[in-house]
Amino acid sequence: MNADIGSSRVSGTVRAPPSKSYTHRAILAAGYGDGTTRIERPLVSADTRATARAVEAFGGRVEGIADDSERITVEGFGHPETPADVVDCANSGTTMRLVTATAALAEGLTVLTGDGSLRSRPHGPLLAAIDDLDGRAESTRANGQAPLVVGGPVDGGRVSMPGDVSSQFVTALLMAGARSESGIEIGLETELKSAPYVEITRELLADFGVETENGGKGFAVAGGQAYDAGGEYRVPGDFSSISYLLAAGALAADDELTVEGARPSAQGDSAIVEILDRMGAEIAWERDAGTISIVRSPLSGVEIDVGDTPDLLPTLAVLGAAADGETRLVTAEHVRYKETDRVSAMADELEAMGASVTEREDSLTIHGEDSALQGARVDGRGDHRIVMALAIAGLVADGATTVVGAEHVDVSFPDFFATLADAGADVTLD
Repeated sequence: MNADIGSSRVSGTVRAPPSKSYTHRAILAAGYGDGTTRIERPLVSADTRATARAVEAFGGRVEGIADDSERITVEGFGHPETPADVVDCANSGTTMRLVTATAALAEGLTVLTGDGSLRSRPHGPLLAAIDDLDGRAESTRANGQAPLVVGGPVDGGRVSMPGDVSSQFVTALLMAGARSESGIEIGLETELKSAPYVEITRELLADFGVETENGGKGFAVAGGQAYDAGGEYRVPGDFSSISYLLAAGALAADDELTVEGARPSAQGDSAIVEILDRMGAEIAWERDAGTISIVRSPLSGVEIDVGDTPDLLPTLAVLGAAADGETRLVTAEHVRYKETDRVSAMADELEAMGASVTEREDSLTIHGEDSALQGARVDGRGDHRIVMALAIAGLVADGATTVVGAEHVDVSFPDFFATLADAGADVTLD
């Protein structure tokens, strides 16, 4: 499916989708419980459906994981059973990494796989950690990539791993470690990238009654802990998705654009508010009400470290292409190991739209003063975040923009194009 976007103005009130990160973790945390948990206002998407399928494969039950569902009910598996079939994680790296550690608690062997993109993503440090915990964890191709074969049961222990590949490895071990016999201590050999995502995990685990520790150079979780079940968990709004709506407002608001569902949480991507303020946007966040209002503003380029906020890079690249001066996105190498190489993808597609960029291994610089966005046919690379970012660029490009692969927004923001259209954007799907 393609999305055709014309130069447009937006205004009014829109609502942020629920957080994908919290929904993944809540479904799995409820799975680790021994009772039934109601998850209110979850994000139902291709990725979170993959996590729900995995929970069922390990012996749980998930009801309500249908489009537009306002509630998911999860009957936990407690201690995971060995799945009767291969666990297909589709395109969801979060699912695969989190449930790889779940598989290490099971008695038998679990086989995990996914689509072509997911089978190219690195899992080596997590596999090595499980091996160090006396579990079995192998890549069938011996390259650290899926398909994976994982088994246990691991009892716990201490492991050491790099922190600059994926914070999801830490999340996976913390969530599984609470259900192990003796718990897991995780020492970090390098600086942790995307650290706020681990804080999301710790915040959610606390809501489920699981205690964790941040020791500065690593994390720990005691074993033998029970996940609280039988209650209700409400998913907060997703700041990664909010970033596209705020970018639309900063670049194309005819009048004020207000985003609802933006209550404070541990999400690192809430940094988008401060970044837009630094760039000169007229923006106001009413934290108690959970609303952010923004109007179209002249923006100036800044330097932004995306080490902790990799999912913001596509949005920030578009903002830089429309800003005056130079926008430098640094500490970006790990952003290359997402659904696609997002650094290279944004460089190529923005250049196709007339932007001037300089790509380095660890950075992306957008020269706003030399950029004039023109409508073009651009490739979303099968990546929801690339698709949404390019659609926002289309709002302020001269002429029509066609984004190929628009259906991939289903991964994290299924109603993205409908939300833009409701705000006044010229959007046609075909």
